[in-house]
Amino acid sequence: VHGHLSKEFSSASSTTTVGTVTSRVTRNGDAVMEKDLLNHEDLAGDRGMIDDIFDETYREKEGPKPPMRYVWRNIILMSLLHLGGIFALTLIPSAKIQTLAWAVLCFLVSALGITAGSHRLWSHRSYKATLPLRIFLTIANSMAFQNDIYEWVRDHRVHHKFSETDADPHNAMRGFFFSHIGWLLVRKHPDVIEKGQKLDLSDIKADKVVMFQRRYYKPSVVLLCFTLPTVVPWYFWDESIVISFFIPAILRYTIGLNATWLVNSAAHMFGNRPYDQNINPRENPLVSLGALGEGFHNYHHTFPYDYSTSEFGWRFNLTTAFIDLMCLLGLASDRKKVSKEVILARKMRTGDGSHKSG
Repeated sequence: VHGHLSKEFSSASSTTTVGTVTSRVTRNGDAVMEKDLLNHEDLAGDRGMIDDIFDETYREKEGPKPPMRYVWRNIILMSLLHLGGIFALTLIPSAKIQTLAWAVLCFLVSALGITAGSHRLWSHRSYKATLPLRIFLTIANSMAFQNDIYEWVRDHRVHHKFSETDADPHNAMRGFFFSHIGWLLVRKHPDVIEKGQKLDLSDIKADKVVMFQRRYYKPSVVLLCFTLPTVVPWYFWDESIVISFFIPAILRYTIGLNATWLVNSAAHMFGNRPYDQNINPRENPLVSLGALGEGFHNYHHTFPYDYSTSEFGWRFNLTTAFIDLMCLLGLASDRKKVSKEVILARKMRTGDGSHKSG
């Protein structure tokens, strides 16, 4: 049902379907990879960017890797946060049902601030949002507390452009722990910083809502990630202040972080590759469930400009349903979608064959 409904949505209101296929052979060392490239120039003109498309020309520097430098502040804070999250689990039986429902609501809103906001809207420009929707997504993004939108977008575009190399902030070639949380506990590789500085982020700098958030990011996080989730249960239904703080604020935040991190770790290691077996990212339905639709990762790295990050509409993909609803309400428009023909051609050419088994 969901897939069918989604198709109707797509045809009902402004969706751009991209159907031009060109193919080229790229040489990566001795391996020859044939890749389907959508007409990136047309598409880039449409979105105003190409900085999330993999750069075939990048080569890692020869010689020894730079030493790892620990960021002790982050190590201590992340350790305390996760200990707080474990303590919060013991409080769940004592919490009121309204508090648990409020924690789930805070999780969903903050997750959309990442998935529909900093990821699909700002990093990939895969659809357009009106001012009220951009303000809502920015508020939700501050509630998620995963760096301000500008910084999130810069890191994410670098991740796509230089995926699984030294210039990828959470390079999965360095192992599960590094790509999950370890990358936040050490200094960035010099290549990440160097390449990040060369990206074109003029579209983000031109967005006044994003730059307003960047200017007032710290107070917005204190208010939206910690204070608001805590005060509501305590004030409105007399929940204990300890439970109000540890469940809707600390536990919800900890789970939200790990759901996002699993896209960088698990979805780069576990699952099949029906669209492109030459790249690391995989299709991982479990990650999609936790991350509101962001686990169709082989598809997403193959077609980063598709607003749905998947060919299956609403299946395990609450973010796509949300964007479709926003389009229905007139708050979003111009969703970029890859045509079925292009998807099938790509599966036949570079996929691992797993699509044939359903």
